This record gives sequence, structure tokens and C-alpha cells, in this order.
Amino acid sequence: MSRCSTASSIPSACPPARPVPPFPPLRVGRGGDRLRRALRRRRRAASAGLVVVAAALAVGGTEAQASRGAAPPPARAAQGGAPPAAVRMVSAPVRIADAATVRLLRPGDRVDVVAAERAGPTRVVAAGARVAEVPRPEQGVGDGGALVVLSVPRDTARDLVGAGAVTRLAVTLC
Repeated sequence: MSRCSTASSIPSACPPARPVPPFPPLRVGRGGDRLRRALRRRRRAASAGLVVVAAALAVGGTEAQASRGAAPPPARAAQGGAPPAAVRMVSAPVRIADAATVRLLRPGDRVDVVAAERAGPTRVVAAGARVAEVPRPEQGVGDGGALVVLSVPRDTARDLVGAGAVTRLAVTLC
């Protein structure tokens, strides 16, 4: 026997029957299409935005670099100028005469390296070299200067090694 019985002698635990109110018919399937269409429109808008940004970066690459402080690209020769070859940067350890000056440097700083000859004028060996690393000072070294690692083109690294072998080197912050 079920809990909801129609017998009048047994108390019923079921609520009394009520009529179903009238309601408009349900339209199944329309809401999902609207959501899908809205998502498609949003994806298209995002894709179009990415295309515009990519085109702007491709066309305005040199202007964007110039606005960030990078050097302008070198001008090509008027007739048949070849594009410039890629410059390979190398790490060049350089001993600077003044150890206190090296303690002021931090990785990422830009410096000019100057060769100071006793019997001649000073000359700039490396202009705008990036400081890659500043090793800890060595213990027990007297007036031997301090070491700094610079990131420079390969040709400039050769000039630094040659100048460091015959003259005292100094740095100036750019």
C-alpha cells in the first residue's frame, strides 16, 4: 500500500491535488543559438583586434624601436645596398683601473670604456656597452682595479682586450 492512498480512513501524507495553471508554451533550442552567436561575434572581434595589432607591429617596427631609445637602423646604400649583417654580441671581461667606480655599476647599465694612455690623448674604446655582470671584488688584490663583464659586439671585444693589455681603462656611465 502506498503512502498516498485515497482511502478516507487512513490519513494521507500527500498534499491535496491542485489544478495546473495555464502557461505559455516553452520554446526549446532558441537560447543556445543566441549564446553561440554572441560568442562567435566576440571571437571575431578579438581576432580582428589581434590582426590590427600584428599589422601595426610589422609596419611600425623601426618607429617603435626608435621611440624606446634604440638607435635608428643604418641607412642602406642608394644602389643595391645589402641589409646589414646581424651583430653577434659577446661577453668581454674588462679590468677597470678604478675599483670604486666598478662598485657603482649594476647589470643593465650602459657605459663608455675609455683608454687613458700616459703619452697620448684618451680614446673611447667601446661606446654604450651594456654591463652584463659585476663579479665580487677579489680579496687581497691591491691597486689592480676591478673586473666587469660587458656585452659588446665581437670586434669591440677585440679592441677592449688590446687596449686593456697596454693602457689603463676607465668607464663613464651613459
